[in-house]
Amino acid sequence: MAADGGSSSLQLPCVFSPKSRQFLALCAQDGRLRIWNTDSKTLHQEYVPSAHLSATCTCIAWGPCRTVKEGPQRKKRKSEAVQVEEKADLLAMGTAAGTVLIYSTAKGALHCTLDGAHSGGVNCVQWHPEESLLYSGSDDTNIVEWDLQTGKTRSKWKADRAAVTSLCVSPDGKLLLSAGHIIKMWDLDTKEVYRKFTGHSTAVTTLRFATTRPPDSNGLYFLSGAAHDRLLSVWQVREDGKDKNSVVSFTLTDEPQHIDLVTSNSKEEAVRLAVVCKDGQLHLFEHFLNGPCKKPLSPSCTVQMSDTKESPMPIPLLAAVLGADTRTVMLAYGSRLQPVMEKVEINTAERHVCLARDVQTTLSLSMETTVSKVKTPIVNAKSKVLVPGLPGHKAPLKGTSQGSEKRKKDTDTKEMSIAERLGEIDLSTVSEKGASKGTASLQTDNFAVLLVQGLESNDASILNKVFLTRKEMVIKKTVARLPLSAVLPLVEELTKRLQGHPFTAVLMVRWLKAVLMHHTSYLASLPDLVTQLGALYHMIESRVKMFHKLTKLQGKLYLLMTQMATSDSSNVVSDVDHTAKLVYEDESSDEDEASGDEGLPDEDSDHWEEDEAMTEDNQEESEDEDPDSRTESKANGEEDMEHENESEEE
Repeated sequence: MAADGGSSSLQLPCVFSPKSRQFLALCAQDGRLRIWNTDSKTLHQEYVPSAHLSATCTCIAWGPCRTVKEGPQRKKRKSEAVQVEEKADLLAMGTAAGTVLIYSTAKGALHCTLDGAHSGGVNCVQWHPEESLLYSGSDDTNIVEWDLQTGKTRSKWKADRAAVTSLCVSPDGKLLLSAGHIIKMWDLDTKEVYRKFTGHSTAVTTLRFATTRPPDSNGLYFLSGAAHDRLLSVWQVREDGKDKNSVVSFTLTDEPQHIDLVTSNSKEEAVRLAVVCKDGQLHLFEHFLNGPCKKPLSPSCTVQMSDTKESPMPIPLLAAVLGADTRTVMLAYGSRLQPVMEKVEINTAERHVCLARDVQTTLSLSMETTVSKVKTPIVNAKSKVLVPGLPGHKAPLKGTSQGSEKRKKDTDTKEMSIAERLGEIDLSTVSEKGASKGTASLQTDNFAVLLVQGLESNDASILNKVFLTRKEMVIKKTVARLPLSAVLPLVEELTKRLQGHPFTAVLMVRWLKAVLMHHTSYLASLPDLVTQLGALYHMIESRVKMFHKLTKLQGKLYLLMTQMATSDSSNVVSDVDHTAKLVYEDESSDEDEASGDEGLPDEDSDHWEEDEAMTEDNQEESEDEDPDSRTESKANGEEDMEHENESEEE
């Protein structure tokens, strides 16, 4: 009888190995498969799938126990010959990427990968009890039958209109239960539907055969559990086909997470059931399956775990399996990353049992027994070891005095006071180009020393003077010369100042950028980096939360303003000014005038009086019309007068 393998994709799978219960396999939130030894309470193996973050493990199922060849061994004598024990070896893992991984605990490595058949995530995997066959159900609504000897698909068929969320093979290997919203029973020889069962409103997450009797004897029962459903329903496969409703229901406190049962072989034998719910409680049931039962059955015993503190807190149960004895139960509880396995005897006469355990002590004992690859050096009790990032590493630095002693020997001058240093490093005094390089190095050196002193003494005046620097090179060199022990206090100080006015935040961001660029490797080595930089990260996130929306708004406003400006400019059409900006008159020479004057009397001497009269009339008519034309007519009149005078002289 194998443990439950048809887990929901929402729940992280946790399954005990069949028969001997020697191993507990579970996948935690980090996507790694961990196999724990229940006897030694230690981590037996750990396997990290290549795509454990993108294609997380959704379901686990142990294969049937088999004899395993553990490498070449010498031939044993007849007296040494012992019966070979069958062990749990192969483990099938369905992934969200649609592949099925087969892991071998004997090899401690991946046995094979089954892929290419599912287009959606695998929700459930189930082994055939006798043959080397595996069945998988997926979000793509298909069931695939895999042949593990070839590693290829043997058959594939559409099971439902919805995703296949759970599978279960009958103990004789002839029937297969599949479920989405409807439970279907398949004949594995013909791959045709034998029966249909409806009754769950949500996706079915658990299917288990409760009896080993043949289906034509009215004695075949199975149970089902669904998401967000606080009932386990028991169905009877009737010969006459009148099996539309569930016959028995078991009441739970929450959705079932892990189920283990001991099947009934006859009517006189009761079905024993252990159900771990999502709320971390264990419910034990014992019932004789013989026809319908109207009332829901409550558990015969409920088990809870709690710690041993003054105000006890509940410890969640992860999985539970029933032993050969009716009172013995193997429990797994605590954290999925470090579960505690324990075999307990429960007094089933009591309806409610609460087990108090000190999880921390149990974990520390189990951690001591584990074989660690990390060797810790033997250190004398009197010596003090400083590790980066651990408490004690932030102790006030005494190394700065050594540097000042060296500086004393080199320069042979007295050490300056802080006030003198502040006066010396004032950036506004640096004006000479020739001494700029020397003063820059002096400033960065002084800045680094001052910054360390300011951080140790928490002197605001020194820190303000240093932080007001705007030169990128000075900031970079100062940060580069900082000792490692001053990096974290500097980041904390910058975080405090970033919470102030945005104007100061602009300056602090420059320093923060330099720290992250120069001291990334040191910061990455800190064990509590997330807590140290968490406040800074959240503050920056809140500061830039509106930036994206504001840039969108700015773009829209810019478009509106440009449209308005272009429409205004198109409406205003300027009048064209037709007046000449410059009039140039060419004065002719005296000779040309003389030659022109000589010809005038011959041509126009007879019409002087007529021309004069015409010009006077034209002047009178055009006085009201245009002042320009009036000036032109006056000019013409003057010219006529000149012509007249010239002719008189002649």
